[in-house]
Amino acid sequence: MELLADFIAAHRAVIGLVLLAGIFIAFLWERFPPSVVAVGGAGVMLALGLLDEKAAYGVFSNSAPLTVGAMFVLSGALIRTGVIDRVGNYVVDLARRSPRLAVVAVFGGGLVVSGFINSTPFVVVMMPVCFRLAEAMGVSPKRLLMPLSIVAVLGGCLTLVGTSTNLVVAGIAEQAGLEPFGLFSITPYGLAIAGAGILGLLVMARFLPSDSPRIAEKADGSEQLYLTELTLREDDPAIGSALGEANLDFTPIGVISGGRFITGPDARAHVLAAGNRIVARIDGASLMTLRGGGRFGIGIGDKLDKEAMVAEVTVSPSHREIDRRLGEIPFLQGQPVRILGVSRFRHNPGPTLSENRIRAADRLLVEADEADIERLRANPGLIGVAMTSITAFRRRKAWIAILVMAGAVLLSALGAMSIGIAAFIGVGIVLLTRCIDASEAWASIDGDVLILIFAMLAVGAALEAAGSVALVVGALEPVLTHAPPWAVIAIVYFSAMLLSELLSNNAVAALMGPLVIGIADVSGVAPYPLLIALMMGASACFATPVGYQTNTLVYAAGDYRFVDFVRVGVPLNILTGIAGCTALAFWSP
Repeated sequence: MELLADFIAAHRAVIGLVLLAGIFIAFLWERFPPSVVAVGGAGVMLALGLLDEKAAYGVFSNSAPLTVGAMFVLSGALIRTGVIDRVGNYVVDLARRSPRLAVVAVFGGGLVVSGFINSTPFVVVMMPVCFRLAEAMGVSPKRLLMPLSIVAVLGGCLTLVGTSTNLVVAGIAEQAGLEPFGLFSITPYGLAIAGAGILGLLVMARFLPSDSPRIAEKADGSEQLYLTELTLREDDPAIGSALGEANLDFTPIGVISGGRFITGPDARAHVLAAGNRIVARIDGASLMTLRGGGRFGIGIGDKLDKEAMVAEVTVSPSHREIDRRLGEIPFLQGQPVRILGVSRFRHNPGPTLSENRIRAADRLLVEADEADIERLRANPGLIGVAMTSITAFRRRKAWIAILVMAGAVLLSALGAMSIGIAAFIGVGIVLLTRCIDASEAWASIDGDVLILIFAMLAVGAALEAAGSVALVVGALEPVLTHAPPWAVIAIVYFSAMLLSELLSNNAVAALMGPLVIGIADVSGVAPYPLLIALMMGASACFATPVGYQTNTLVYAAGDYRFVDFVRVGVPLNILTGIAGCTALAFWSP
């Protein structure tokens, strides 16, 4: 054991680099999730003594992971209070009047919004909007989904809180004793990259794929939309207005009047009257919000009191009434229940709720009292009968969530407090005001991201303590000492970009952060341009579907091929890289 300890002590720096290479290979191998690889690597370094106990615990004092977690919760509050949903409905309504203006609103707004909230939930929420926007424009969703991801990534480069990668690098800089980054410290360089990216996207638009053989079926199924009918009451303010001009919180697909289902332009021009049933496809949270509002009579079946509960019911393949109209199924006549909506995986049920023919695995939202829900559980033709986990939006608290997010950004921008402290206070406010429940808040935090950040910060600290960083920087010193500043910036930027096309962005930022600070020391280039180059290079990567989380999301939802990203992403990588490096070289912070 003593010989082994002596060997490790004599070759600490080299062992650290070997372990770093092993972590890199494990990331590429993808046998384990990145967070598991990072924790395993940090554990090995602790076991070998490359990182001592004090330094390991010191990692948890870094503000970056806490800031990331707080921003996840604030983003979750915006979603929970229906702010993002209202934006989506506005865009779809705008698309009916001016599709081109709607595209500008989606991507222009997405660029700004992604600078302040996590881009992943933003893209998740906006994907169904893009499907509906593509339908309104008569184009393939593929022409909108990839640009949505690209714009979200570009928006993340605009502020320090735009991506968790930015916060990781900022945390490493602060841990090294450098002056903390401000919220808008990186904005000028992010604008240069975003401008080049938008210009490149406009030029590359002709190369975006337009074939969509299976997407039409996925347009609504991926979001769990429910087909429903909403009956107008006698005193509804929409009575006397055309359907296309009515003030609704959802996008209708038609109206039932006098027993006739009207769609298309005729439906939009139809003057609404009491008793008309508006047919719509909306998500579960919006449906529950409408149910709680009491404006409409929702669904088909018996009218129940307000104390009724809502259950989710799945139709069994052995159901005796398969292919029968929903309005005719026996339990609807035999029990005092009401069907609020029906959802079908990757397909659109219809044409209306009552006329929809039952298929195996159809999911129904059913309103009933406790006794009747127990009877539904005993029905052999129904499976998975359980109280729904879908909850209504808390729209009355939307203004609180908006003010809290805006306040956190403003306080940080004015230098009154750091973004981490402002966001943490904001979390307390949205929890105390019930904008979001505690369980929902913690569920909105991506634990894998936080664990990955903490573990890779530990790996970076171990490399620093073992002398591995100094060894690498020493080997590069002859080249970097005589290289012009622009070349050093370009080396850092494109190295980070290439690695991020293969590895987690946060992992690349944490791996390269200490190296970049060391490179700044020997090259004579100020550390801030190099650290910003690391932030931008690790985030602005578009050439593979695994280069960024949002790329992976749209890759699956849009049924893209790998080569689709390569064809569009490589030119964008080069163009944004040149713009970013030029801005950093000639306008250094």
